[in-house]
Formats: sequence, structure tokens, C-alpha cells
Amino acid sequence: MTQMEMSGEHATFGARIQEAKDEREDVQKKTFTKWINSQLSKCGRPTLEDLFTDLRDGTHLLSLIEVLSGTPQVREKGRMRLHHINNVLRVLDVLEKQCNIKLVNISSNDIVDGNQKLTLGLVWSIILHWQVKDVMKDLMDDLRQTNLERTLLVWCRQSTQGYAEVDVKNFTTSWRSGLAFNALIHRYKPELFSYDRLLPRSPEERLEHAFTVAYEKLAVDKLLDPEDVNVENA
Repeated sequence: MTQMEMSGEHATFGARIQEAKDEREDVQKKTFTKWINSQLSKCGRPTLEDLFTDLRDGTHLLSLIEVLSGTPQVREKGRMRLHHINNVLRVLDVLEKQCNIKLVNISSNDIVDGNQKLTLGLVWSIILHWQVKDVMKDLMDDLRQTNLERTLLVWCRQSTQGYAEVDVKNFTTSWRSGLAFNALIHRYKPELFSYDRLLPRSPEERLEHAFTVAYEKLAVDKLLDPEDVNVENA
């Protein structure tokens, strides 16, 4: 293989990695936006159209903290960058001092500037704290782990043990077939459907089944679509 051919292969490989990264970020953006809007709409608050743009002035973030914590937050209504920074600083201060959420390398400037990676990181930290922490505390009190993502993965693995064709190792490829989602629901609500009848179905049908059952029977908002999960580059 010539040096030119090797360079071409490296370029192609790099492009595929970037494509996979962009695809994951697109799914995260879509899912996180749905989650935030679900929380805000419950209290009649204005919702987001674009996650990275609409969070920059800090007002939506403060509204989200108010909804989740039940505590009113003071905000600056000016349109200057300084006002936006102060609003985001207030959000970060609440998360770190009142909620004990460790925000690594996330500053107010990052959010105001619309840094996509760090904005996703901030929202994920909020979701972990309010959507996952209390649930994990109740379901897995015996696990003394500080890493909530790891704790959640362990819980998913334990909850789906014994189900055919399910082997939860991560939060990406392990869920593409749709069976893990259904197994998780079936573990705690076996009366809702027959798991075995899902085995011959396609991944898209299984995913749609899980999300529909979760929404209609368990009041879990549809934050994902089948195409968000069953992707080649997950």
C-alpha cells in the first residue's frame, strides 16, 4: 500500500469517526431538548426550539431549575452578554452548592458562547441529578457508587439479566435491537405484554413497542424515536 493510499484510508476513517460523533450529538440534542421541554411544559413555561441557542442567555436554564427544584430563581432580564453570563452563573452556582453536582470544565462563558459539547454535558448532569439519582437511590441502595452513569448501567444490566438476546454492556449498541428496552419494562411490569412475542420482530418494531408501552402505560414521555437508537454509528 502506497503512502497516498494509507493517507486516504486514514482520512476516510477519520471522517467516519467524525460522522459517528456528529450523529450521537444530534441524537443527544434532540433527546435533551424533548426532556427539557417536557419539564417546562408541565408548568406552562416557554419551551426550547434550539437547545444550543435558547440556553445561551440562561433564562430557560433558570426556569428549568425552578421547575425541578420548586425554588424561585432571580434572573437578569437585560440582553447584554454580562446579563446572560450572570444568569448562567446563577444556574451553575445552584447546581454546585445546593445540588452538589460537580461540573468539570464547564463555565458560564461556554454556555453563553453556545459550546455544543459542554452544553450537552451540563444538561446531562442536570438529567442525571433529577431524573436518575433518586431512582437509583431507591432501587440500588446497596450500591455505594458516586458515578451515576455507571450505577445506571449496572442497574440496567441486572434488571435485564435472563432475557433472551439481551446483553447490556453500554448505552449505545446494547439497545439497538430494542429488546433491552422491552426487557427493562417487562422486568417490573410483566403483565403489560409477552416478551417472547417480540423476539421475531424487527428492531424498529421492538423499539416502537417499548416507547409506546412506556408512554401509554407508564406515563414516560417519548424522548426517543426508533431511528435515534437503531443507527449504524451508535
